[in-house]
Amino acid sequence: MKTILVDAVNTFVIENQGIFREMQNLLDKYPNRKIILTNANDEQMKKFGLIDLPYELFTLKHNPDKTNPKYFEKFLKDFSLDRNDVLYFEHNEEAVKSAKLVGINTYHYNKDHKDLNSLKDFLDQNL
Repeated sequence: MKTILVDAVNTFVIENQGIFREMQNLLDKYPNRKIILTNANDEQMKKFGLIDLPYELFTLKHNPDKTNPKYFEKFLKDFSLDRNDVLYFEHNEEAVKSAKLVGINTYHYNKDHKDLNSLKDFLDQNL
């Protein structure tokens, strides 16, 4: 069963609002493991409310950022996952490109439109 990788800030967690509950409700319908990916350091974890989230959290604290393919290579190694075992959605286009360079099936999520129907379609077609 594939693991769903979820972008943290501006996707799953909206600054000054907290968890995007409609997205969580959608993700909770899938029995798959979910892991939230972020660049946040300790200070940013508090600032953005990345504490006590409902899913596992992974960060390299900007060393490197998700815009660097090495981030995803390290993530996959640390979790003993193969690129074919995961799906990812992310709002930052440079991070999307980075994940795709590693071979991760990645969906660019438009944080302004918050189109959960398109996200659901991506998940349904690829899980």
